[in-house]
Amino acid sequence: MATTSTPRRTKIIFTLGPASQSEEMLEKLILAGADVARLNMAHGNHDWTRAVIRRIRAVSQKVGREIAIMMDIKGPEIRTGDVAAPIELKVGEIFDFTVKPGDRESSEEIRSVNVNYQDLVNDIHIGDIVLVDSGLMRFEVLDKKDNHIRCKVLTPGALSSRRHINLPGVKVNLPSFTEKDRLDTLVGIDEGIDFVALSFVREAKDIVQLRAFLKEHKSHAKIIAKIEDQTAIANLDAIIKETDSLMVARGDLGIECPLEDLPVIQRRAVKSCLQHGKPVIIATHTLESMITSPVPTRAEITDVANAVYEKADCVMLSGETTVGKYPLECVQTLDKIARRIEQEGPFEVPDPKSIAGDKIKVLKSAVLLANQVEDSALLTFTRLGNMAGGLAALRPAKAKIFAMTNTLETLRQLRLMRSVEPFLLPLESDPNLSIEKAMELLSREGHVKTGDKLIVATDILTSDHLVDSVQLRTIR
Repeated sequence: MATTSTPRRTKIIFTLGPASQSEEMLEKLILAGADVARLNMAHGNHDWTRAVIRRIRAVSQKVGREIAIMMDIKGPEIRTGDVAAPIELKVGEIFDFTVKPGDRESSEEIRSVNVNYQDLVNDIHIGDIVLVDSGLMRFEVLDKKDNHIRCKVLTPGALSSRRHINLPGVKVNLPSFTEKDRLDTLVGIDEGIDFVALSFVREAKDIVQLRAFLKEHKSHAKIIAKIEDQTAIANLDAIIKETDSLMVARGDLGIECPLEDLPVIQRRAVKSCLQHGKPVIIATHTLESMITSPVPTRAEITDVANAVYEKADCVMLSGETTVGKYPLECVQTLDKIARRIEQEGPFEVPDPKSIAGDKIKVLKSAVLLANQVEDSALLTFTRLGNMAGGLAALRPAKAKIFAMTNTLETLRQLRLMRSVEPFLLPLESDPNLSIEKAMELLSREGHVKTGDKLIVATDILTSDHLVDSVQLRTIR
């Protein structure tokens, strides 16, 4: 079970797959401190999706720790078609990508593969680079016709069936929310998912479209925007303003952008999320070597540590927990790294410039007080998660945020937020009574002890109306 002596503020997301989907392993991962389970819909069908969601809910209830569920929908993609056998490509060879199968002049000298994107010829320009199979094969566009583009092989390799294609710097005319995404999301809504991660977000209107779809189907799921290409980077601030949270998806991002830009993009994205008070997730290749190794590389340890130093809300595991040999050890490793780095300081309190109004000033006062009162914790009450989210956005230096909510839906969504430990508690009409019940709950479950200090950020009842307040309470 995850240790409680040193509270971990950075949250852990793991991805479901054969290595982690059993009831036994789910129980171990949840007790080890995993906060969010991710379903990758690029690989999951609807029967599997329903089964694992229900299994996660059952195991969470069994162990007494509700975790959140994120549905990561596939989004638009460009892929090569089927080939009878891998095509061995050599440097300098001329090769065609065909958008209209059977409509290209046959040539014994120039080989080709079909592509599933009909507008490829319209979107691409001579001189552009085409990357295939996660960038392992590289092509330069020499010419284009109505039915194909002609390229020169820059990096050799074996081209097999249905390989992913990236077009760095090319604005493609693909829908952000595909028909498959709609059908998958409807299953998720039906099963009560907590988050929808939208792949290949390019501009703010992509978020608006998904939000309208969720509203139409009466879902309160929060949106996570995945930034994965250069268009998203150009529109980063607008995307962050519109979304509920952001994922720095370093897999495709590292293919679409120059590798040396990736750390810069990550830092800029985290900083912008802090300024806008939005949760941010660092994803992909977090502990990639642990897919086959019981220990991480030193570089991976440093990478995770940097995400914690940057004050990201979450770090995410992908292949490490879907097909890896050591899913539990991966969660435990993230837990240990995060706890250790979080002991370092000082951590400056950010000033989320985009969050205006008196409410944020009150919350900032609470965080400043918590930073000054040694070994204190913050306590707040929230129906929709806004109060807890505001406190989390201010990044308390050491204090935990105990968030009391009266809905299970909000409790699960609070799992994504840095430093927040959510609890289910009926909220009384008298705020003082809610405070007393919350303190009793925290004492009973061993989260606080006699003499501990709580900074309470909540409403209080004064002359028959509610006013914002910050209180210093001592556990007695």
